[in-house]
Formats: sequence, structure tokens, C-alpha cells
Amino acid sequence: MAISHLPTSITEKFEVYERNHATAILLTDFPEEYRELLHVLENFELTKDDILTPGGRKSPIAEKLDGEFYKMGWVEKQFRINISVDSTDYHTPSHKVDCFKERVGIEIEWNNKDPFYDRDLSNFRLLHDLNALSVGVIITRSEELQEIFNELGKGASYGTSTTHFGKLKPRIDGRGGGGCPLLVFAMNRNCFVG
Repeated sequence: MAISHLPTSITEKFEVYERNHATAILLTDFPEEYRELLHVLENFELTKDDILTPGGRKSPIAEKLDGEFYKMGWVEKQFRINISVDSTDYHTPSHKVDCFKERVGIEIEWNNKDPFYDRDLSNFRLLHDLNALSVGVIITRSEELQEIFNELGKGASYGTSTTHFGKLKPRIDGRGGGGCPLLVFAMNRNCFVG
């Protein structure tokens, strides 16, 4: 599997999960986007301030990651989908993808309610079915970070019903993303630098 070719600088800091040959597609068809993704992840560090700073509309962690992608030309993207049945047009906008470039979409789920995963997977599935997306990537956190949150007195802010890999994996395994190639990076405690 192509996932085994990920550098140790990534696999030491992230739990990685793949569906439908996403890594091979990125390596072959989207090498620039793949290099940019790895660059952002290799250089990402989770700090105490990141965890302790309250989020508003978007957490400091999500803003930090988004910002790095935006510097490289990725954009937040909403697709306008029009479906015609006989002579009636139905306009169905997609949910915005956090970061999009060349048919690769990235969603960053740090501390949302876990149904956001259903929204992301459904959106990736629809966009893939409509031939607008080749690979969906989700960057989230592993369950083991809960120990760090507890140590910092923020455990209650990161409850069991928030977005973490333990909530995402069953949704992917249940084919929540349909046939869309998916690649997940879940931050582990090695991302934390204090």
C-alpha cells in the first residue's frame, strides 16, 4: 500500500488511515498537492497555547492549519450543484470544503461535535460521485490527546462527543464516504510540543 511510503516524520506524529487507495492517487495524480499536505503536517506543532486559547467560530488549531494551506494557494470552496429533472432545475450548494486545490479537498475537524464527520463524509461522497473531487482528506485528533487536555485542565472542553478519530473510523468503515478515496491524519501526542 502507498500509505506505507509515508515518511516517519508523519507516521510518528499522526495516526494515518486510508480508504480506496487515496495515497496512491495523491502520489500519482496530485504530487504537488501531496507534497504540500505532507509539508504542512511535518511542520505542524500543537502547543499548550493552542489548546488553552478559546476558539470562536474556528479554533486556533484549525486556523493554524488552514492558514498554512492558504499560503500555498489552497482555498475554501463551496460548489454550486445544479440538477435538472425534466425542465425543473434544482440548485443544491455543497457544504464548504475547508481547503481545496485541484480536486483534493481537506477538512480540518479539531473540536466540533462528531456529527460534523457525517457532513464532511457526505460532502466528499457527493463531490466524488459528481466527478468534482478525487481525494478527501480529514485532519483531526487521536483519542490519546485527551490525556494532555486533562493534564492542562481542559478535558471537559474536549468531551467524548467531539471530533476525534475514534468517532470517525466507524463512519468510514460503515462506508459513510461511499467510494470516495479518503485519507485521515489524526494528531497524536507526538505533535504536542508543550
